[in-house]
Amino acid sequence: MRITSALSGKIALLFVAAFLLALPALSQNSLRKAMDYDHDNHADFAIFRPSNNVWYVNRSSDGGLIATQFGLAAEDYMTPGDFDGDGIGDIAVWHDSNGAWYRFNSSTGAFVAISFGVTGDEPVGRDFDGDGKTDLAIIRRSNGAMIWYVLRSSDGGFSGVPFGNSTDFSAPGDYDGDGKFDLAVQRPGGTPTSGSTFFILRSMDGGLTATQWGLTNDLVVPGDYDGDGKTDIAVVREGTTPTSNMYWYILRSTNGSLFAAQFGLTGFDLNAQNDYDGDGKCDPAVWRESTGTFYIFRSTDGGLGVTQWGSPNDYPVASYDTH
Repeated sequence: MRITSALSGKIALLFVAAFLLALPALSQNSLRKAMDYDHDNHADFAIFRPSNNVWYVNRSSDGGLIATQFGLAAEDYMTPGDFDGDGIGDIAVWHDSNGAWYRFNSSTGAFVAISFGVTGDEPVGRDFDGDGKTDLAIIRRSNGAMIWYVLRSSDGGFSGVPFGNSTDFSAPGDYDGDGKFDLAVQRPGGTPTSGSTFFILRSMDGGLTATQWGLTNDLVVPGDYDGDGKTDIAVVREGTTPTSNMYWYILRSTNGSLFAAQFGLTGFDLNAQNDYDGDGKCDPAVWRESTGTFYIFRSTDGGLGVTQWGSPNDYPVASYDTH
């Protein structure tokens, strides 16, 4: 999906790697760093405007504005992450036509360009080696298989691991809580109402976990919703009409229980989950395109946060982690 596209169906969007404050770091802390542009341990509201290729960030620390022109709407995938390991989100894109990763390092402001991948790959930058920096990573679908290629930031080493079928949807996360992201996929069933299965290749011990959760047409919305340092298996189910409600179904890793919430409107909202209240837990969140408004279901108190940021035809950067 390109920057100009709205979220539709189950196309893999953009993925970002993690920053680790300590060893081991909480799963949600690592995801939050990709969207924390002012280093206050809160995800910031950020949108990309295709009409002028500008990233607009509303700093949670002081309400200030960051505006950076970067990337091309018709060519690039947004790939925000903490590539330099300073705990602040770096503005970054992956260019499909030449497989190049472009970014601004927040630590120095330096522009960095690295070629990794080819046209048709899927960028899945995460911290797969647990060093607190985003690793460049792509998925290549070929001959019915899915192959994960990772360029490790820790030692510059390269790995290629076959995991998943070409028809699976990528769902990387730190499901075993060891501070490293695990290779994971959601495998759809045979029909839109069939059950889907999550397959996870655990980085901790190389073992395989298989969990049936959700339906084929559900959206994958990974995050640590219970704050135990592990990514929870989670999906959002859209309704059948443009005004239907959206339902979040989360399998808590703490005790295997279900958390279900009605939140968002089908046809109007894009998922934008992250830790906006800074408590180390992922908050269910959506961005409403018609009004350019973020709606946050706060994990701290169960209250509703509402922040207007952006305009119709913009794109919420936080949607990188919905696929």
